[in-house]
Amino acid sequence: MDDPQLSLPCCSERGLLSSSKATQVSGVKVHLEMPALWQQFDQLGTEMIVTKAGRRMFPTFQVQISGMDPAAEYVLLMDFVPVDDKRYRYAFHSSSWLAAGRADVVAPSRMHFHQDSPACGAQWMKQTVSFDTLKLTNNLLDDNGHMILNSMHRYQPRFHVVYVDPSPNSQSNACRNFCSFFFLETRFIAVTAYQNHRITQLKIASNPFAKGFRTSDPQDQ
Repeated sequence: MDDPQLSLPCCSERGLLSSSKATQVSGVKVHLEMPALWQQFDQLGTEMIVTKAGRRMFPTFQVQISGMDPAAEYVLLMDFVPVDDKRYRYAFHSSSWLAAGRADVVAPSRMHFHQDSPACGAQWMKQTVSFDTLKLTNNLLDDNGHMILNSMHRYQPRFHVVYVDPSPNSQSNACRNFCSFFFLETRFIAVTAYQNHRITQLKIASNPFAKGFRTSDPQDQ
């Protein structure tokens, strides 16, 4: 399952859509914001902190959307799927991540709805869509709606656009009324403390709120 195409059958990398979709979603294109920064992290092996209370992602997942029906209503949401069935550990002597056995039991699957959903296509397309309120947690009993992930596992964020179909038979067309996207450079390993010091340095250098998380998390320094 190392190939995301196997684990993400409904998704299309870089905004290329699958066929047989409703006209309201068939032309939708999604552009990942800050791709160069994401690629910098990806080259080092992106790590995202998970905490019991929930931690925001950095880089923040942000996209520009085009090709929507300006008058139609859409719901935007995200989820996170395991990239493979492995658990990882960080080898400090080689500064690399190594598979360390089979994955833990998959954490409860959740969807994060963008707080402005639903909204018309014109509103979504006029500005950058930011998932800056999304938080990651390793608390399996979380009741705050945060995304539950297993530490030391690799995840692929997915972004979904759902057309709010007003027709009476909308349920029967549900599979036609959405489209999904993923960007390989946004995959990451969930951690409770950064393992690669170069990731720590890049986060501090590129995060405008770095001072806040340096003082609250000594391991981030």
